[in-house]
Order: sequence, then structure tokens, then C-alpha cells
Amino acid sequence: MPMKSSDAYQALEKCKLPADEAHSLPPAFYSSPELMKAEEMKIFRTGWVGVGRADRWPAPGDYSAMEIAGVPVIVVRGKGGRLNAFANSCRHRGARLLSGNGNCPGIRCPFHSWAYTLDGRLAGVPNMELAKNFNRDDYGLIEFHTAERAGFAFLCLADEAPDIDQWLGDFEALHRPWKLDELVSTRRREFEVECNWKPFLEVFKEYYNQPYVHPDTVNDIYNLPDEGDDTTGAYASQFGSTEGTGGLLQNSQEQPLPVMKSLEGRNRQGVRYSWVFPNMTFASGADAVWVYEIYPLEPGRSRVGMTACFTPETVAMADFEDRVKHYYRRLDDAIAEDIPALEDQQTGLASDYAQQGRFSPLLEANVAGFARWYAGQMTLTDKVSKL
Repeated sequence: MPMKSSDAYQALEKCKLPADEAHSLPPAFYSSPELMKAEEMKIFRTGWVGVGRADRWPAPGDYSAMEIAGVPVIVVRGKGGRLNAFANSCRHRGARLLSGNGNCPGIRCPFHSWAYTLDGRLAGVPNMELAKNFNRDDYGLIEFHTAERAGFAFLCLADEAPDIDQWLGDFEALHRPWKLDELVSTRRREFEVECNWKPFLEVFKEYYNQPYVHPDTVNDIYNLPDEGDDTTGAYASQFGSTEGTGGLLQNSQEQPLPVMKSLEGRNRQGVRYSWVFPNMTFASGADAVWVYEIYPLEPGRSRVGMTACFTPETVAMADFEDRVKHYYRRLDDAIAEDIPALEDQQTGLASDYAQQGRFSPLLEANVAGFARWYAGQMTLTDKVSKL
């Protein structure tokens, strides 16, 4: 019989234990529309959500339209350099204002031409002279909280956002050797996957699957990882040494890009895998950083953004474009192997007979850390958005 929502919440208690005792998330949280709505309200509409690298929007007017927890959102770089986020809904009669990605000098509704500045103020309204007591200052776009840290952009839909630095804890300190805020994004892909948003992030954060899903592409590169880091803040991280670079396929290690000059010791021969809860994960390698953020669309469908980043010195190399193709191929080939496994997992998780499992404490340390955080957020009785 399908697990009732009340039983699923009770089963979350098993996820709050240390990794060597904890159970995986109850399968219902990967397939139930009712529980997806609950996580939208308790997770995506209350805390900070990662929306990728901040240099997605380098110039004033650069924008992206996206959907976060069922909320259509515009992210746009303002004229003063501030990153702004607004509800993608005209204050006149609710029409969608923008779609896709692009650049605009201001935001104009395609329905009735209400016009807004890049900081959300209503600047122009045709044919409203006869409207009594109409004040343009009362009809600016609904604004959401934004923050930029370590080169990443974050958005919060809640009326009152948690302190971003408390949310991240020691995140910036742990990743300081990679100088993440100085990296340059050189390629971004967006695509949809037929799975819940959580398995996509989980598979990127565990070592367990590599011999079975990636035997001929990246498995031979990775050694057993260190134990998961004892972090503060809403993220998990784990470092592992590598044979060669994790940024290339195991049969294409001949011409790696230079190791980042800021790295010392073991960081020069390994990868740090980090998951900023709830929806952004990345790998900090010796020569490259690759980032994923994911947005739930349905219980079994998600949208992914994937970005590759390098140091400015590396990007300036004369042969960078030729050599970086091998890094892009590694990312694409590994994802192409992950997606069928994830879709098969989603099918199994949706079964009435699916059950909670156990973690490999070392190989799934970050996944266990996320499950513990997720269970805590979902069982907070006062964790409900005002939206």
C-alpha cells in the first residue's frame, strides 16, 4: 500500500541519525504531488535557493526568467550592479513579463505595455489618466531577496529572509583556496530530466555509483574520499584525492589545463564536492569548477542548469578553446550516463513497494547530510511560507 503522508513524515526521523545509522529519505518524498507541495512551502519558499553563478548576469539589464517552487521569477542585473529578483507577473492584470534569457533596458509588459525599471519601479502606464487615486508608486513589481556570495547567486522568496551568512556558515572559509568569486563561467547548459530534483543532486554527491555507472569514463580517476566535513551552515562537503584531474575523462588526461595557482597541498590533486542546500551542488577541482542547480517542475521532472568555470588566467590561454572542449565532453558524457540511471531510480521510487534504505557512510556522506537537513526542515512545525 502507498505510504500515507503522516507515515512518511514519521519515517523522516530515521534520516536525522548519523550517517552510519541513518536511513534514506522515504520514497514518497520523491514521487508524491502532495509532499512536493509541502516541500515547496517548507523549503523553497522559506530559505535561500541557489540560482547558479552570479556572472550569469554580468551587465545591467541581463535577465533570466525561471520558476522556483511554482513561482514565476525574474532575476535581472540592475543599473547599479545589484542583482534583483521579482515576481514575473505584471501589477496590472498579472501577465507574464519576460521569458527565457536576454538583456533589456527595462521590463515592459507585452499585454498592456506597463513599463518597469530594472529595480522594479513602475515607470510608465498608458491610458490610466481616468483611474481615480492611482499612484504609480503603489504598483512596483513584487520583489524577492537576493544575495551574492563566493561568486554564487541566491534568492529567497520568503517575506523575511534568513541571514545569508548564517545560512552558509563556514562555506566561504572552507572554499577560500579556490577563490570561487574570481572564476569565470565559460559554458552553461540547461536541460530537463525525468526525475525528482533530489536524486539528480544525490547522484552528483556520492561515490558509490561510479564503478557501476561510470566504469569507462571517470571511475578510475577517483580514490576513496575523505570522511565528510563537519560543516556549519546549510551545506555538506567532502574532499577526495584523484589520479589525474576529475575534470577530464580517464582516457583523456594528456593535456590538462593548469592547476589553479591559489591551491596548495592536497587541493592540487583532488576534488571537493559540495552541496549547498537545497538545490545547488558543485565540484571544486584543481583546474576547474563545475556547478549544477536544479529546479523542481513536477514530482518526476526537473530543470537543470550546468556551468563550467575556470580561472581568468586559464581562460586567457591562447589554446583554451581547443583544450576546454575535453572538459565539456567529460561533463556531458558523465551526465549522459547518469540520466538513465536516475530515470530508472525514479521509476522504482514511485512504486508502492519502495522502502527506505541505508547509506554507505563514507561513499554517501553528502547524501546522508542532505537527508538529515531535509528531514529537519520538513518537520519544523513553524516552517511555513506566508506566500
